[in-house]
Amino acid sequence: MNHAENRKAKFDYEVVDEFEAGLELFGFEAKAIKAGKANLVGAFVVVRGGEAYTLGMQIDPYQVKNTPDDYDPLRTRKILLKKNEIEEISKRTEDKGLTSIIISLYSKGPRIKARVAIVKGKKSFDKREAIKKRDLDRAEKRSFDN
Repeated sequence: MNHAENRKAKFDYEVVDEFEAGLELFGFEAKAIKAGKANLVGAFVVVRGGEAYTLGMQIDPYQVKNTPDDYDPLRTRKILLKKNEIEEISKRTEDKGLTSIIISLYSKGPRIKARVAIVKGKKSFDKREAIKKRDLDRAEKRSFDN
């Protein structure tokens, strides 16, 4: 079950590669994600000093009154990946036109996992093709339903 999904990512980007990663979170952040209070639009991954971090991921407080006063919903969070995966993300995002983003957050047992993807930006004509295909599929489905 997805607790948060970056739906616009599949429209704006072409996924080149994906990884499953853990996140270093506070307990109340994990509860907030399970309650659907996470926003992944604009969340991306950077590699610094051999470790991966996410920037731009917003996790609103689960219970506002029980959240520390100095809590920042947009704080930088550490992503837990294997060393070779971090090296691959670092190496491939140095290439022109590739970046790394978070596509979704979900539960796996008691833990929250993130789907990290290396993506390539789509051109505007690619987006137009995606819109046309979606509209044709929708019209085709409607004709079958009637």
